[in-house]
Amino acid sequence: MSYDCHTPPYSHSITLSDSFICCFVTQLVFEKEGVYLHTNAKRSNQDTTIPGFIRIVERGGEPALEWSALEDEGRNAAAVFYTKKDGEGGVEDTNFDPGYEPDWAVISTVKRDQVREHPPVKETSQWSFSLPLSELYSLRRSRFSLGRNFLVFTSRGGHPLPPLHFHRGGTRELLRAMQRYIILAPSPVDGRLFLAYPHDSGALSQSFDELHLFDDGSSDLVSRFIQDPYATTFGGFSKVTNFFRGALRPPDSPFHPRGPQDHHGPPTADDEPGFELITCGVELGPKPDVTRGQPLDKWEEFLDPEGRVKDPQQIKELVFRGGITPSLRKDVWKFLLGFYPWNSTVKEREDILRMKTDEYFRMKVQWKSVSEEQEMRNSLLRGYRSLIERDVSRTDRHNTFFSGNDNPGLTLLNDVLMTYCMFNFDLGYVQGMSDLLAPLLFVTQNEVESFWCLTGFMEMVHQNFEESQEAMKQQLLQLSLLMKALDPELLDYLDTQDSGSLCFCFRWLLIWFKREFSFEDILSLWEVLWTRLPCENFHLLMAASILESQRGEFIGSDHDFNTILKHINELTMKLDLQTVLRGAEANYLQLACCKELPVKVQEVIGLYVPPSPDDETSPESESHETQQLLSQSQAAATETSQSSNSTAAAAARPRPTYP
Repeated sequence: MSYDCHTPPYSHSITLSDSFICCFVTQLVFEKEGVYLHTNAKRSNQDTTIPGFIRIVERGGEPALEWSALEDEGRNAAAVFYTKKDGEGGVEDTNFDPGYEPDWAVISTVKRDQVREHPPVKETSQWSFSLPLSELYSLRRSRFSLGRNFLVFTSRGGHPLPPLHFHRGGTRELLRAMQRYIILAPSPVDGRLFLAYPHDSGALSQSFDELHLFDDGSSDLVSRFIQDPYATTFGGFSKVTNFFRGALRPPDSPFHPRGPQDHHGPPTADDEPGFELITCGVELGPKPDVTRGQPLDKWEEFLDPEGRVKDPQQIKELVFRGGITPSLRKDVWKFLLGFYPWNSTVKEREDILRMKTDEYFRMKVQWKSVSEEQEMRNSLLRGYRSLIERDVSRTDRHNTFFSGNDNPGLTLLNDVLMTYCMFNFDLGYVQGMSDLLAPLLFVTQNEVESFWCLTGFMEMVHQNFEESQEAMKQQLLQLSLLMKALDPELLDYLDTQDSGSLCFCFRWLLIWFKREFSFEDILSLWEVLWTRLPCENFHLLMAASILESQRGEFIGSDHDFNTILKHINELTMKLDLQTVLRGAEANYLQLACCKELPVKVQEVIGLYVPPSPDDETSPESESHETQQLLSQSQAAATETSQSSNSTAAAAARPRPTYP
């Protein structure tokens, strides 16, 4: 049932302490029953779904969003009220245990008069809440495949309330009532997320940094990411989650309903105006079977008499399909990472090596020649040196190349990283870069070559280490888009557990799964990713493949945010690389075969390029590349066991071409 704003007011007594009681006149603006709260409680003796009422009330002119359990309506029950941790006007109840860490303190209880009778249920009053609309930061609307809507409200402190499930509908009416007091601005990149702003402020034009999500002195979160992304990610993960929620920025415009023409698919009876149900919008076909190939085991035959690589595209395809034999990695990696141009001759490469060697040692001399006295006045260089020394001492020490004390491999690792600070003053050194360098140094066994290979690698991933973390937020958003298309039910489930932001994938994307696979597997994985086939975001398709592989673990389980995070973290060294690679390529082919794939997803996997008047159709276009890859996959699926040897077969297959 619902009531309009003319319902007569009623009074509640609010206990602020044992000795102080005051009364507020409360006006009921909106009420809806059949709203279930999912507690995700840690205690095993409690229900995880509690029926109740959602209300908007005005108390002393201040509108608030309230939920109370059904049994609270049948007696004088205590409703929990929340505020920010500054504790204005209240006392914190240390016995409150909602099963997760809230960002509010319990400050008062409310004694209600009995208004209706209901059958008795279990004790649930501790879950009731009241949140002033002025303290509402965002709401997320999601939907299970069964069609029931649920909302997740988040305070300006950054922590979400348990999901509220509307078993009898009513989200549209609730949000319409809320718009009397606040503006709900939809995110341009996630139609399920809405951020709340007061009508009388200029908050809509504020930037992410001006929203002050962190009221507890943790405004240095970004710098802590730069200093130690692993400890920050897995030590204080609730703050990481809050940080990345800011990636879903609202447009500088008030809430406005979307018309039917804005929906990708036909509306259903449960669709509500004003919200876009984000799904792929089309049916995806079955995932194709994908087979991996043999590693590249020949090199000289791909060179012309002067030493040029005759067909770089073929090399990239062979590497993508099967990797590289260890004995050839040192040669091929220098091409994949841009140390040598593909069309360079042997003589030109000798000149390049000589020039690059001179350049490297000129930069190395710069930091080696800094005296202790000079360094005392250079806090930046001093800080870089301290970080590098700390990280070098713990990077891949299980590998014989870096194990033991006074290992020359550690000295090379240190020197290359210090020299990179001279090469890239703006970025300097950020933790995680030692993880990228170690495999390069292990394979090349050469200080100069490993340095220039590192610069090539950093060209691909340097945005990951920038202080703004915009690239990391963008990649998490792109991964979310892929999951919406590939497995919307799994993403919806993660949403209900406050894990829909996929922040637990941060480490995967930051250093390209370096901590998730064995050292040898990383050598194989990175050379596949360096080909940039079949798209530059293939690492995101890999992340999606890993998440899909855990679907059975998540769906239907009682996991909450903490246990999901723990499970993901425990996947380290337990994943089969070839299975993940096959799944990632199957994801790409499945999406590429979809004729009505949303443009945003096309952009993520490189299938959509904005039209330009100067663009002309050519065999090297992205579209042609995709068709070639699809043709190759179909050909591989029908290949018989009587096929000719692998080298001849690879040469005969249609190959994708890349610019």
